[in-house]
Amino acid sequence: MKEFAGKVAVVTGGSLGIGRAVVRRLAEDGAAVVFCGIDEDGVRATEAELCDAGLDVTGVVADVTDAGQMRALVRRAVDAHGGLDTVVTCAGIQRYGTVEDTAEELWDEVLDVNLKGVFLVCKAAVPELRRRGGGTIVTVSSVQAFASQDRVAAYTASKSAINGLTRAMALDHAADGIRANVVCPGSVDTPMLRWAADLFRGDTSQDDQVAEWGRAHPLGRVARAEEVAEVVAFLAGPRSSFITGAEHRVDGGLLARNPAALPEV
Repeated sequence: MKEFAGKVAVVTGGSLGIGRAVVRRLAEDGAAVVFCGIDEDGVRATEAELCDAGLDVTGVVADVTDAGQMRALVRRAVDAHGGLDTVVTCAGIQRYGTVEDTAEELWDEVLDVNLKGVFLVCKAAVPELRRRGGGTIVTVSSVQAFASQDRVAAYTASKSAINGLTRAMALDHAADGIRANVVCPGSVDTPMLRWAADLFRGDTSQDDQVAEWGRAHPLGRVARAEEVAEVVAFLAGPRSSFITGAEHRVDGGLLARNPAALPEV
């Protein structure tokens, strides 16, 4: 029997990158997945591709910063499938700037999507998970919750806050049988990383810039979205039944390295 047979999942940011890989991974293992994205063309393309593969997937165009739309997303899953077992929050954006030069509007945009979006979908989902007798929440954060690059003040703040919010949910809802964990990827080959590579590649190619970032990881490359989705699936399912409130780095050893390297001998 497939691990998620009979289970129902909601995934935000499910039309691109890590979110899309998570939707496919859960659906391939038997889940009925309702996902959202902000771009209608992307949502419809992902839905069509996965449904054509025989998977039980429904795409919804929805904005994670809108409380009513997040309630409607959860209600869509419950009405269609009878309940809710898992929530995975993958929606996120990257913006650049220091505290000094980040506009207030940009700060609000990043915190609204990356952090408030997690809060709103989980606020809508927790009562449904409780009615099901428990369930799982998996949030997607970043290694930048632990160690920041420069010029990413808003992004790093949002990711650190996701980790803290996930710990709080794990404690607050443990008695309801709800487990909450956070996945913290390093660099992952997604449209967002490719967008950043175009910003900073200079005279090199996009592929060359991505490869350069990959070499910063001890494994020598960036991750594939499917590799992150494997960890998400583990945390969403029964194999992780005694894990909650935990931070899981999927970073190719990036944060294991002390940058003060010994000289060559």
